[in-house]
Amino acid sequence: MYTYVVRVVRAEEWASVRALRLLALEDPAAPLAFLETYETAAERPDSFWQERAAGAAEGAGGAAEGAGGARQYIAEAEDGQWAGTVTLLVEEAGSVDWAGFPVERRQGHVVGVFVRKEWRGSGMTQALLDAAVSWAWREGLERVRLIVHERNLRAQGAYRKAGFVPTGRTVPLAKGAEENEYEFVLERPGASDG
Repeated sequence: MYTYVVRVVRAEEWASVRALRLLALEDPAAPLAFLETYETAAERPDSFWQERAAGAAEGAGGAAEGAGGARQYIAEAEDGQWAGTVTLLVEEAGSVDWAGFPVERRQGHVVGVFVRKEWRGSGMTQALLDAAVSWAWREGLERVRLIVHERNLRAQGAYRKAGFVPTGRTVPLAKGAEENEYEFVLERPGASDG
């Protein structure tokens, strides 16, 4: 196995952002891990991917500017292959999240976690999460959260290992659905619930 470096995507790397996302959506765990399907993502125009990469790149504006923001990290192997990714979205207090819940504190929301099969178990997920969480703390966010499917035990284990703990909040997958997702959080050191 090669070594890798974790870094922020660059705006001009939109085609690679697209390719890695499509690869993630082909993974057998994708229906448990992502709200989007391969077919939906594959049909999106280049302009969508260009905007997505530009919005999550270094220097794209960020939480410190009060405009929300996002940052996508990738793990790039020494041969140039993108081996994994994670994105952190900023959720501002007073807004409403994607599931319709009020956002009570300024926080980060981890989404799009993916590591190629051959790199799983290498510590890459932890390294990606560490990079995203470090950025969140630098931006002054109070906590970082994520939502994980109740049957995605592999992901739950990785998140617990990274220090995330379940809050007890469940998020229904769809109206009338019998399955749920669970919210996990990581509090900023020294932060309080108030």
